[in-house]
Amino acid sequence: MPTAERPDLETVRQCVADVDGWMTDGQAAALYEAAAACPASGTIVEIGSFRGRSTIVLASAAPSDARIYAIDPHAGNDRGPQEIDGYVDEADDDHRAFLANLAAAGVADRVTHLRMFSNAAHDAVDGSIDVLYIDGAHRYGPARADIVSWGERVRSGGTLLIHDSFSSVGVTAAIVRELVAGSRFRYVGRSRSLAIYRADLGPGDRWSNGARQAAQFPWFARNVALKAALLCGMGRVMERTGRDAPEWPY
Repeated sequence: MPTAERPDLETVRQCVADVDGWMTDGQAAALYEAAAACPASGTIVEIGSFRGRSTIVLASAAPSDARIYAIDPHAGNDRGPQEIDGYVDEADDDHRAFLANLAAAGVADRVTHLRMFSNAAHDAVDGSIDVLYIDGAHRYGPARADIVSWGERVRSGGTLLIHDSFSSVGVTAAIVRELVAGSRFRYVGRSRSLAIYRADLGPGDRWSNGARQAAQFPWFARNVALKAALLCGMGRVMERTGRDAPEWPY
């Protein structure tokens, strides 16, 4: 997409300001940058769309001829922090909100929504992937499966982004298992819990790459401790004493 036709980052941020989801301004910038760098006729895959907040950012920044796939079953599970199961009544509401939000942002015709679980969606996406954004189920098994099965489809030099990295226990465990000592994805950095990787790790850089990721572990420990405190009622206690409770880390 020519630069003149692509909305700038601030315009996109304003567009998604009222869309439900867990994405900071810095994370929006990282997604925007990754999608804008996607080559012409490239492929962008998002796993976990919820109500379209990140989908809109990716579709707004991507080249006009890029193929953009949003994979989310809208089945009422894994909706967000502490919302793993039992939200069937909200499933169709999420789906309707997702479609309405994309339409309101003017990107509905740019996105192919695959309403299915990620492990069933491979046949619906052809070829290699230029930008892969993983924000699906945060438990270890599904998170690892997404990193492995979808990550191997990222082209050489492509970008992998993973939300809730060094924050969610399951996602972090999957990263430790597959990426910390991995031989393909180079850790670029993170915006809070959004980790950015590039599929260009040199053969002599595995140890330093692992060390850069291991350096995030103290931040991970801080997030786990904060979540435990919030679950034990720290937030309610703080609010009763007139103080603002810290937000759930993401």
